[in-house]
Amino acid sequence: MLVLGIDPGTAVTGYGLVRQQGTRLSLVGCGAVRTAAREPGPHKLRRIYAALVELMARSRPACVAVESLFFARNVRSALTLGQVRGVALLAAVEQGLTIFEYAPREVKAAVTGYGSAEKEQVRRMVTRLLRLPDPPDSLDAADALALAICHCHVAGGGAGRRLLASRRAVRAGRAAWRALKVP
Repeated sequence: MLVLGIDPGTAVTGYGLVRQQGTRLSLVGCGAVRTAAREPGPHKLRRIYAALVELMARSRPACVAVESLFFARNVRSALTLGQVRGVALLAAVEQGLTIFEYAPREVKAAVTGYGSAEKEQVRRMVTRLLRLPDPPDSLDAADALALAICHCHVAGGGAGRRLLASRRAVRAGRAAWRALKVP
């Protein structure tokens, strides 16, 4: 199963493709769609939409995992992020893909074992889980890969069943998180 993770953002929208074969996860590709700071909002949305449609058509993922909305202190930022999410969801729907949404805390818990992990900790665990020689170039790409990994864990290989973590696995995840803690 090939999963596309999308971490929406107006300046940088991260994407990551993860293939799951049994219990093994492997990186297919990752990157980011970048927009210019002075570019008008509608033009940014069009650029993000076009890039995601082209990526989906080229890679043909089985499904898409997108970060769900969360409560933000800045209403304007939340509205802008919602617009980018809408563009990503529209691109996926038009490609006929199934969409799964995950809260940021759920993604962090699935990848690091701790729902309040920092972005750098998520990047390091993504590097470990995918057995990468080097971490992803951007934090946005790492977050998108974490979304795809989270879906692989939750979906249980596409069977639609939630994987239940043993106490030993939870303890191991917490120990790994503590070991990766950024000073």
